Amino acid sequence: MVREVRGLSSLRVAALIAVAIGGMTSFALLLRAGQHTPSFLLFVMTCWVLAPFAALALAVTLSDRWPHAVRTTVYCMAIIVTLGALAIYADDARGHRRPQAAFVFVMVPPVSVVCLATALGIAALIGRTSRTSNP
Repeated sequence: MVREVRGLSSLRVAALIAVAIGGMTSFALLLRAGQHTPSFLLFVMTCWVLAPFAALALAVTLSDRWPHAVRTTVYCMAIIVTLGALAIYADDARGHRRPQAAFVFVMVPPVSVVCLATALGIAALIGRTSRTSNP
């Protein structure tokens, strides 16, 4: 049990570090892509791009009392969503794949949140069914 808690604690720290680095790197890539964007639009886009990272950080922080399966899912999804978003943003930074330069910065945040919500829902459902089936 102690080893399990230590492992989960390490995963939690890794998730928080990944989310922090992911948010900062996404912000930097957004600034690079939006060099000629009006300031107000860039501010709105910054809030939009950073929102999933804030939600991930909040979920990781608040997950201390959640069931083990859900916590593990949160930590893993924080890392997976961060790596996925960074891969897409970095690919876009190499050269825009679509005529609309902001396309990836508009679409990645809601897709990230949907992926996180889906994974959490599945983990909660599996956790609930395993608790009711075990006497």
